[in-house]
Amino acid sequence: MPLFDLPLEKLRSYLPDRDEPADFDDFWSATLAEAREFDLAAEYVPYDVPFVSVKVHDVSFAGWGGHRINGWFLVPQGIEGPLPCVVHYIGYSGGRGFPKDHLMWPAAGYAVFVMETRGHGGANAGSPGTTGDPHGSAGPQAPGMMTRGLLDPGDYYYRRVFTDAVRAVDAVCEHPDVDPARIVVSGGSQGGGIAQATAALHPAVKAALIDVPFLTHFRRAVEITGRDPYQELVRFLSTRRNTSEQVFRTLSYFDGLNFAARGQVPALYSVGLMDDVCPPSTVFAAYNHWQGPKEITVWPWNNHEGGGGFQSEEQLRYLHKLLSDG
Repeated sequence: MPLFDLPLEKLRSYLPDRDEPADFDDFWSATLAEAREFDLAAEYVPYDVPFVSVKVHDVSFAGWGGHRINGWFLVPQGIEGPLPCVVHYIGYSGGRGFPKDHLMWPAAGYAVFVMETRGHGGANAGSPGTTGDPHGSAGPQAPGMMTRGLLDPGDYYYRRVFTDAVRAVDAVCEHPDVDPARIVVSGGSQGGGIAQATAALHPAVKAALIDVPFLTHFRRAVEITGRDPYQELVRFLSTRRNTSEQVFRTLSYFDGLNFAARGQVPALYSVGLMDDVCPPSTVFAAYNHWQGPKEITVWPWNNHEGGGGFQSEEQLRYLHKLLSDG
């Protein structure tokens, strides 16, 4: 994929206007208050896998609507706690996979809580999922998750997902092996978009690791990329020509730009300059709106894979310094 977006020098200063509804904060305050009316009821069931240095638990907790959300909780053995914890969110279509997929953070001395994204994991054989989305969204939709309940922000799919993500942080805050003052959110693509939102919505989050974030600067994304998942929105709009205003009003409650403008904690972003799934300008738009201390790692020759393992090492060094410095 060739370079197709703005040149890097313009990306670094790209700060588009945000389309923010007047009741954005009230919408999210009411949503989270409603979710917290349900008992969190977090369960940690020991998982039988013969790891020598890591304990694994099969996790579930009550997310949006009291629905059970599954995940993994891994803790290194032999390290005195409570420990810093990385709450990790998963990319589009992926499930939680297997415990072996999440060993990096325990190897570095962190607990890790992997939240499964409701309704995902059925189409990704490498990362199977176990969590459904029992809420029946009203109205028409295109195939995929992006248009579920799209005509009403109260019914939109990502209202449930972002709420689940906040409740995952609630869950780790209560765990005796976790230091609630050292909770970090992380994710790539969809997971990056979820981490970006959660860092703005949950006051316990200490830092955010946001890789090639999806769900950000929707209007520009659908105008300049022909790739899914953003193209799900285009297909929806192409057959429902009179819904554009309503669609973008709904999306404004979930746009990463509006969450980034509320982000106060240290954040490490990453971007691939050849990324035609989550275009670089959409990533820089959020990064430039982020209000807290921030850094961004630029991968000039990479598409949506971004920095891959190189970025993982960047994150390890970043968190080690951040949390060591207090």
